[in-house]
Amino acid sequence: MTMNRRAALVGGATLAFAGRALAQQGLSQGGAPAVAAQRDEHAKLAAQCDTQFVGLPSATAPRSEVGGHPCQGMYWTAKGQKPRVALIATHYNVDFAEHYLAPYIASLGYGFLGWNTRYRGNEDLFTLEHALVDIGAGVKWLREQGVERLVILGNSGGGSLMGAYQAEATTPTLHAEMKGAAHDALANLPKSDLYISLNAHSGRPEVLTNWLDPSVTDERDPVATDQSLDMYNKENGPPYSDEFITRYRAAQRVRNQRITDWCKAELKRLNAAGIPDFLFPLFRAWADLRFMDGRIDPSDRVVPGCYRGDPAVANRGFGLGRACTLKSWLSMWSLETSKCQGPEQLAKFAIPALIIQSRADQGVFLSDASKMFEAVGSKDKTQELIPGNHYLEDGPDYRHRAASMIADWVKGRA
Repeated sequence: MTMNRRAALVGGATLAFAGRALAQQGLSQGGAPAVAAQRDEHAKLAAQCDTQFVGLPSATAPRSEVGGHPCQGMYWTAKGQKPRVALIATHYNVDFAEHYLAPYIASLGYGFLGWNTRYRGNEDLFTLEHALVDIGAGVKWLREQGVERLVILGNSGGGSLMGAYQAEATTPTLHAEMKGAAHDALANLPKSDLYISLNAHSGRPEVLTNWLDPSVTDERDPVATDQSLDMYNKENGPPYSDEFITRYRAAQRVRNQRITDWCKAELKRLNAAGIPDFLFPLFRAWADLRFMDGRIDPSDRVVPGCYRGDPAVANRGFGLGRACTLKSWLSMWSLETSKCQGPEQLAKFAIPALIIQSRADQGVFLSDASKMFEAVGSKDKTQELIPGNHYLEDGPDYRHRAASMIADWVKGRA
């Protein structure tokens, strides 16, 4: 068993020092010099690549009347090459066609398919079963291009999605509740050969629950607040006491379950009246205690901070799951019913797996990466920690480092 854990042994003091150094250089938030350098490097590498637009129907979704395919993406390769090893990266709703790592990976001689399911930009309609069918269409297409070794890359939210894909391709379960084309497609998803997690949230329900503001007392009123559970009430911290942390985390799970119970009851009520579903908003979902208290899950990240800057300001706006249907909540966000939870899917793995985590990530924390690593059922699994933030926006060297690490690991197993 390969367990490269040396990076995970870096002490908290060293991590904190490295984080301050990055902040002093203006890099940890992707400052203007880093952004300009990143743009120039991306353009240089892209000029060395061939790109092919790929549009495909899905087994459960035909091409639309206006011509658009439900599954779309971009295939990146080094100019004039037809690689026998390729990666595919997909997210729940973010467009990955022009993924930031695509030219970095392609310039190293590997194919990179930035792939989108029918739910790109339509997260409120998400259903896991059909998303997996759409990913399968991309995997099949790569095999048809002569790809012999196929790597699924789970980046950010895509980590659990790609994990669910490989789990279902290995041990099908979801097809049992489906009929027709969906049943057949889910029962025969083409397998991949390697799995890579890059700054991946452990699962969709887990990350949302960890970010939910449990002080919400009325899901219809964004103002209604229980001040004793408000992490932005200075009387509660930071720093937060162990008692508050325990009570807060429990209340977050209660809020998730409260919404789940409502969704199930409302769906039953509406279905009885012939109404298939209902759209509802979700607010105040930028409230992970780790955003404000650097003592919890210490790393190189800037505190206070989140992907949207000031967490207190972000929490007043929209975040994860800002619009859901009853069915999409139950499929994606519910701790009780969702199959988009990472650990239970990763446990089914037999293929080699690489878990990469950036130390300055403000939304995926070091403990999250460790939990994913421990959950992977593969005998050949590796964990690496690297410097940088969530999307490695700190500068070109950060993305080159990640791409090289991926390429070296794949090469050893290709």
